[in-house]
Amino acid sequence: MPVTDRILAHYLVETATDMRKAAEVMAGEQSSGTFVSVPGETPELTERAGARVEAIELLDAAVEPALPGARAVAGQPYQRALVTLSWPLGNMGPSLPNLVSTVAGNLFELQQFSGLRILDIEMPEAFFSAYPGPRFGIEGTRRLTGVDQGPLIGTIVKPSVGFGPEETADMVRLLCDAGIDFIKDDELQANGPHCPLPERVDAVMRVINDHADRTGKKVMFAFNITGDLDDMRRHHDLVLEAGGTCVMASLNSVGLVGMIELGRHAQLPIHAHRNGWGYLSRHPLLGWSYVAWQKIWRLAGADHMHVNGLRNKFSEPDDSVIASAKACLTPMSEQKPCIAMPVFSSGQTVSQPPDTFAALGSLDLIYAAGGGIMAHPDGPAAGVESLRQSWEATTTGTPLATYGESHPALGRALEALGR
Repeated sequence: MPVTDRILAHYLVETATDMRKAAEVMAGEQSSGTFVSVPGETPELTERAGARVEAIELLDAAVEPALPGARAVAGQPYQRALVTLSWPLGNMGPSLPNLVSTVAGNLFELQQFSGLRILDIEMPEAFFSAYPGPRFGIEGTRRLTGVDQGPLIGTIVKPSVGFGPEETADMVRLLCDAGIDFIKDDELQANGPHCPLPERVDAVMRVINDHADRTGKKVMFAFNITGDLDDMRRHHDLVLEAGGTCVMASLNSVGLVGMIELGRHAQLPIHAHRNGWGYLSRHPLLGWSYVAWQKIWRLAGADHMHVNGLRNKFSEPDDSVIASAKACLTPMSEQKPCIAMPVFSSGQTVSQPPDTFAALGSLDLIYAAGGGIMAHPDGPAAGVESLRQSWEATTTGTPLATYGESHPALGRALEALGR
């Protein structure tokens, strides 16, 4: 955990130039230096405001550059290294937007580099006083859903778009009766004329509130309020007034300041969706590691963070998914741990719980299956039941196939959806 008044950022870089000089270019570009010496750039100023190269660890080298546009050096390979830089807090103060400008900024464009990726960030305690962090996190989410232990079984309204408010409410009624814990709008379902958010909130919350009155169980529904800042505040308040217990925002769409202001305003858990993550991360020598990226959003106020899922439909490998989930569960500060609940989704079925639990070592998660529930051969209610049975088998150490022999919903799901 950070204990100094300096910000640290850890990078994976690739360059054909001298590694020490390349790292110093990074430090200068993102602090007091530029491509030439300028008046006023005294040794005293550089000592006070300049970034420092804290560490360089050489790795392997490549014959060809990972990315185009880099400066080549005749006869030199493209050396890779782990580089750590630090900045004085006084350069920017505890400001998340300016932190991102500092640790990322122009670095990805520098000619010296044919690869650059942010691996991690360490922040001084001043940041944890300046920002709210998750207001609900795991404990608050469990309290609101009444799920004291085990994963929250969740789903996404499918089809993603096309339903009107009443059709959405009909699906929610079916899922509530099936015993679901958590439902979310798809990130594509916003506030369009076919399914306006106010009407959707009214229709869905009538179902959820009625179910809660009858059974004592209030299902959490994450309404997608992604939009302009004033719209997000207004729609958050609409959900709150209707008795809702969660809102959702697409992080890359609303931006950091949008999320910060929503976090400061919110009186409900914020379900943070990472759609668009691929363009920040898919190349291994460009962009961000999720370990670094998720810290910014947790501190801004995200209570739930999407981490993909094992054997997912996307390109991310399983070890990266687990590292992302573990990062969300790792305290950021003694003062303010900022723990967020990881959300496993993307092609999840009854097959992944054993491997998910074995690798993560925690049941503090939302397990969201869209097709894994909706496509069950006996319908969505059986889909919900099959996921509960899969996690029951997992936590008791029973092989899924064995448990499925005496639990038909699981058995049928393994036959139809197992992979």
